[in-house]
Amino acid sequence: MKSTTFSGAARLLHWLMAVLIIAMLFIGVGMVSTVGASHNWLVPLHKSVGATLLLLVLIRLAVRATKGTPPLPADMPAPQKAVAHLSHLVLYALMIALPLVGWSMLSAGGYPIIVWGAVHLPPLLSPDRGLYASLRHLHTYLAYALFLTVIAHLSAALMHGLIFKDGVFQSMAAWRTRR
Repeated sequence: MKSTTFSGAARLLHWLMAVLIIAMLFIGVGMVSTVGASHNWLVPLHKSVGATLLLLVLIRLAVRATKGTPPLPADMPAPQKAVAHLSHLVLYALMIALPLVGWSMLSAGGYPIIVWGAVHLPPLLSPDRGLYASLRHLHTYLAYALFLTVIAHLSAALMHGLIFKDGVFQSMAAWRTRR
């Protein structure tokens, strides 16, 4: 019988990434809304956490590919299942696109991409101020899209956990894997 919960690794990555993504949204807002002393430590923190999230989402995709996912409830309507699958595709696309666009933006701006001290990422693009400006706007729009998608995801999770009580929320929130 197929498990009714995600693997332990998938749950750990989900909740770790959830905390980091929410933190990143606040760090990003704080970073662009100040030119004070906090800006000087928020920018490197944003870069480091962004690179970490890119690595974690790739690991998460590998875990998902190898461990699979629990099935959605059999009585869930087909359109709702389609929206659930589409929303996950959008989340994964944004979790990959945002750090890649940020990395590309910094490369186009000629800025070093320093990750956690001595670790540097190579530039993805040659310096180009016009491209930097375009990628900066794209990064901002993708961040708004991620914020809205996270709110929708959280709303759906709470609806499944508090109203439908159909096991969908429990499949990611369970402490132990049940078969």
